[in-house]
Amino acid sequence: MKKTYKIDVDCANCANKMEDAAKKTEGVKDAVVNFMTLKMKVEFEENADVSSVMEQVLKNCKKVESDCEIFF
Repeated sequence: MKKTYKIDVDCANCANKMEDAAKKTEGVKDAVVNFMTLKMKVEFEENADVSSVMEQVLKNCKKVESDCEIFF
């Protein structure tokens, strides 16, 4: 399953850090962050609990960029 989320991030480098953090999260098959549109596209692994995975994605992103936000 793929979903798109609106994000709030200050710079392109920070967006890259968020993308890397999301990709390393268990339950995420792939993630792409577009800084220009401020959107994150996440592809989840089969049978993943989307809401709990996204909570973990947000926690992991905040570790690398503390003032980022993902709206879900």
